[in-house]
Amino acid sequence: MNVSFILVLLLFGAVATYFSGNKLAKTVALIFSLAASVFSVYTLNLHNSGINPSFMQQWIANPNIFIALKVDGLSLAMLLLTTFLTTIIIYSSFGNQFENSKTFYALVLFMSFAMVGTFLSADAFLYYIFWELALIPIYFIALIWGNGDAEERKRAIIKFFVFTLAGSLFMLVSFIYLFQKAGSLMISDLYAIRLTEQEQFWIFSGFFLAYAIKIPIFPFHTWQANTYQKSPAVGTMLLSGIMLKMGLYSVIRWQLPLAPLAAKTYMNVFLVLSIIGVVYGSIVALKQRNLKKLLAYSSLAHVGLIAASTYTLSLDGFRGAVLQMIAHGFVVVGLFFAAEVIERRFQTQEIAEMGGIRIQDSKFASMFMIVMLASVALPSTFNFIGEFTALYSLYNVNIWFAVIAGTTIILGAFYMLKMFQNVMLGDKNVRVFESITIQETIVFVVIIAVLLFFGLYPKPINDLITPALQEVLTVINR
Repeated sequence: MNVSFILVLLLFGAVATYFSGNKLAKTVALIFSLAASVFSVYTLNLHNSGINPSFMQQWIANPNIFIALKVDGLSLAMLLLTTFLTTIIIYSSFGNQFENSKTFYALVLFMSFAMVGTFLSADAFLYYIFWELALIPIYFIALIWGNGDAEERKRAIIKFFVFTLAGSLFMLVSFIYLFQKAGSLMISDLYAIRLTEQEQFWIFSGFFLAYAIKIPIFPFHTWQANTYQKSPAVGTMLLSGIMLKMGLYSVIRWQLPLAPLAAKTYMNVFLVLSIIGVVYGSIVALKQRNLKKLLAYSSLAHVGLIAASTYTLSLDGFRGAVLQMIAHGFVVVGLFFAAEVIERRFQTQEIAEMGGIRIQDSKFASMFMIVMLASVALPSTFNFIGEFTALYSLYNVNIWFAVIAGTTIILGAFYMLKMFQNVMLGDKNVRVFESITIQETIVFVVIIAVLLFFGLYPKPINDLITPALQEVLTVINR
């Protein structure tokens, strides 16, 4: 078996889900997402056994374009993150009822298919197709099944779509230029190009616009909070848990190796922008009265630290970034799911209308607290490993970068604990908070288990990603 089977499985799953009808759609989608997770683990075992499950087949003869899927530790980590989180996200939605659910769940699986393709592609043309394909399903998921005023939702989602599409066009222009230089779009051939410093600056800039909007990095973040708020919980979890990782992954896989001189020359500029996002996101989160918006700005702060870590151009920086990508994926899905559990019962996202939940359901309060503490990088949680490694890489560049970026831990602890106090504690709410269901409990237990296990034993992920990251650094430092 090669890794293309997982893509075929997800695509076929999307089609099968659509034709299964509204009654069976969520069950069929869950089965296919779970199957994709199982085969992702099988692919990992093949990789660890020394068997290469990569796939390469000529697609177009002139220009020479391949369906090329590369499996190494880095792409495998993102494959596992995508398939596992897709399964969790689909299962977490079982407490909701969606009109035309067959289309809804088919779009979720199709989006997972596109994101997996983005992480695996080793041909720039194929990568660009998957990159753009991932935008289509989330646009419809957020637009059709989102919440709030229809006109406000439409404006927020169209802004997101236009921003990300426009940024991607700059990346496409960069690929066209590189193709003229190399005569190929295979990543190995693009890595071999020797560009002048000026050429690298423009290539780097083209990629930066695409990735800075997708991640997002300050000041390209203006679409994020409203889009997260207006999207349904499933859409928000897909965006924050997986889709933004496409940009962070691509910085390491594509941007830095293709323009290493520009990356080294302007390193401090991009570190400063990323760190500004850390501080800005934390400060704005302090002022939020809407729970989903607070979590959106918290996510902005955390991904700012991840982006800064990648731009240190060091093994520790890359490793910290990837570890934090995975940890952030599980934490942010857990936090937005907690917000969804509350909204199901109280029919509101406003923090002022919450409170007193712990008295009614201490089990939910305890699980929410664990996920919340993981988000502020409590030692023994997965986020602590990623954030500590990322801050250490910044310290090795400039101690003040580490000090300022480290405010995300202090400010994050402040606004998250304050949020927890306002949402969960206090006198009993006049509204009834029904005890969380077995299905909701399973979602939290799985997420918490991942956060605690890898917080105490991150070695399997370190061993998986380090060789691939060393290869990228070899290209950068050639």
